[in-house]
Amino acid sequence: MSSRIYDCIAAIADVIEENKDFLTDLDREIGDADHGVNMARGFHAVKEKLPKDDPDIGAALKKTGMTLLSTVGGASGPLYGTAYMDAGKVAAGKTELTAEDFGEMLKAAIAGIQKRGKAERGEKTMLDSLIPAYETYTEKVAGGADLVTALEAACEEARKGIEFTKTIRATKGRASYLAERSIGHQDPGATSATLTLETILKFLKG
Repeated sequence: MSSRIYDCIAAIADVIEENKDFLTDLDREIGDADHGVNMARGFHAVKEKLPKDDPDIGAALKKTGMTLLSTVGGASGPLYGTAYMDAGKVAAGKTELTAEDFGEMLKAAIAGIQKRGKAERGEKTMLDSLIPAYETYTEKVAGGADLVTALEAACEEARKGIEFTKTIRATKGRASYLAERSIGHQDPGATSATLTLETILKFLKG
């Protein structure tokens, strides 16, 4: 992975902005109807505050996480903020990433989300996309796949994770108030997490 970290994060910000209404509509069904709006606001701030000429991937991710933490409302700010900051710890001082580095970053991000949100797979959250994506990614890398090939497979599993969230009831956040009525709706967090992975993949493919 190249050191064009600002460009990659800016691409994620653009995709979140493009999908703002879609994500908000998903959240309207089972939440506060603000996921897309909040995420777009946070990433807009990231684009403004993130240095364009610093190749340190870890520093950029830390800055991204801190900005999301302070500008994104609801549960998404702490969860995404923690994910980016914890991934940044793995990438501290790096200007290039190996396939193994990216796997460790994804692992750290997931662990941060689990700790912050006290959530596990199967509770209709972003983890239902991220955990299967991570498992597939590490399996592919262990088998000799490069970063892009492994991430392609990971994105496919993340998309399956979105579909899985439609089949289960929510047990975390505001969506949990709906109980059985949350079944049939896809989780907005799993959707935005998958969009993030897909954007990284598209960026790496150039």
